[in-house]
Amino acid sequence: MKRSLTLILIIIAAFCATSSTYAQMRWGATAGVNINTMKFKQELFGVSSAVGESAGVRGEMMFPGIGFGIELGLYYQQQGATLHLADKPNIIWSSQGYGDERVYVHNIAIPFNLKFKWTRMQGLEDYVAPFVFGGPILQIQAGHSKCDALKYSGGDVEICAGIGVEILKRWQIAGSYIWGMTYSLKTAQLVDVSARNRTWDVKVTYFF
Repeated sequence: MKRSLTLILIIIAAFCATSSTYAQMRWGATAGVNINTMKFKQELFGVSSAVGESAGVRGEMMFPGIGFGIELGLYYQQQGATLHLADKPNIIWSSQGYGDERVYVHNIAIPFNLKFKWTRMQGLEDYVAPFVFGGPILQIQAGHSKCDALKYSGGDVEICAGIGVEILKRWQIAGSYIWGMTYSLKTAQLVDVSARNRTWDVKVTYFF
């Protein structure tokens, strides 16, 4: 986690230092909802999706005339799922009294996305401008639900890809799919039974 954080911060700092003279930077407030599930290495029990939310700040640095840029952010995000630990009676959790456990993780998310926005549409981009984006997200766990059957990782790294639309150069509505690249939590008693997040996410951002 420390290496991932250091690498992302170095990349962001270097890019911003070399690009700030030529690019236009702006910041805005963002909020969203997500539908998350957890993909375990072994399917020992069922997993149901859960709804989470996010809120924070988002920055956009675009290069004039070419439509390319980067997107940064810092926001709170909740992700979770319902684990049906008593699906199979012969597994240890049913004998310990576990059933349908609603688990969630509170994260501080730091995204670093590459972005392309269509800006040459004969003036139409002043009203509506579509865009695509993608890149890594560093998640630092700030809290989580209590479940003694699980151990939490402290944070994870994810990759997102998405599309969106900008309205009147102020509002942006974006939808993305997020793949967890490292594990978010794992079982406390069984070896190598860990889970990665799989998330559908929608965010609305207002740029000042």
